[in-house]
Amino acid sequence: MAPPSRLLPPALRILHRCRASTRSRFSTAASSLFSPPSKAVVYDEHGPPEQVLKVADVPPVEVGGRDVCVRMLAAPINPSDINRVEGVYPVRPPLPAAVGGYEGVGQVHALGPAVTAPLSLGDWVIPSPPSFGTWQTHIVKHESVWHKVRDDVPMEYAATVTVNPLTALRMLQDFVKLNSGDSIVQNGATSIVGQCVIQLAKVQGIHTINIIRDRPGSEEAKDKLKQLGADEVFTESQLNIKDVKSLLGALPVPALGFNCVGGNAASLILKFLRQGGTMVTYGGMSKRPVTVPTSYFIFKDISLRGFWLQKWMNSDKAEDCRIMIDYLLGLVHEGKLKYEMESIPFGEFSLALEKAMGKHGSQPKQVIRF
Repeated sequence: MAPPSRLLPPALRILHRCRASTRSRFSTAASSLFSPPSKAVVYDEHGPPEQVLKVADVPPVEVGGRDVCVRMLAAPINPSDINRVEGVYPVRPPLPAAVGGYEGVGQVHALGPAVTAPLSLGDWVIPSPPSFGTWQTHIVKHESVWHKVRDDVPMEYAATVTVNPLTALRMLQDFVKLNSGDSIVQNGATSIVGQCVIQLAKVQGIHTINIIRDRPGSEEAKDKLKQLGADEVFTESQLNIKDVKSLLGALPVPALGFNCVGGNAASLILKFLRQGGTMVTYGGMSKRPVTVPTSYFIFKDISLRGFWLQKWMNSDKAEDCRIMIDYLLGLVHEGKLKYEMESIPFGEFSLALEKAMGKHGSQPKQVIRF
């Protein structure tokens, strides 16, 4: 007769539970279930990421009745992840022993005996809304955290679908009612949000005017954005003229602009906007303030707004979030949404971190592959 599961070592408990799951998802044969031992990127204090982050062994974690154990497949390094480690982001995981990462995709490894969500072993899932601690090989969280996603897209897209593409989608929908034939203007157009804005706008028949930095390879960057569907792409120096609207040709003057840079790049957005236009700021890569001439308020009635995805997701939008994620991954599957990423093995996390922090020049989004 097989020994009771409580007498088995942790690793065999997992095997015992998984075998039981194939017979019945609600089997009570395993009285105690644990995750496998894991590795995680952790930090005990805030500071420079290259100094405070370390890869550590994490002991097995008990899987409760309605918990799901997920084996992570991939997770990105976002700028906000770095800001959390530095301690400058408004919302951060508690210290010590904080695990980095905020979004990612994994595969269901084991199910607690009382799980009622429609999940099966092997399903691809993402934390939705995102949650702290995705830079680790195994995660145990309540079933309500996990959202099943399609597995017929590259895992890097499932890992990155929430933060950047969802930001682009919400900004296109939440501030100005746009109709087919309208146009928007944005800076930071080579970012993933920028690339997504171009493609999501194209799906809706909306034109995009895009601003990029002056740097080596800017002509190549212009070509790539136009291949994605951009109508116009300008470097910042091209817009050092009094009447930037003369560059629009037949395109309508935009009513909506997106700023993720600040400083002069934000001022260029304002120059394009029509009477009563709105500029939405969702980032500040230049770390320079947004400065607005008084005349823009008085004579153009410009509105300045801000967008923070985490606040939006925390405002009882979980179900909406999941519906839009499914929509975005559907566009990925159809070839209508794509962006540049670089996949790096978890064992080379330090290199991925350096690239994400710009220490190797401009790099694509870094995605850790477990």
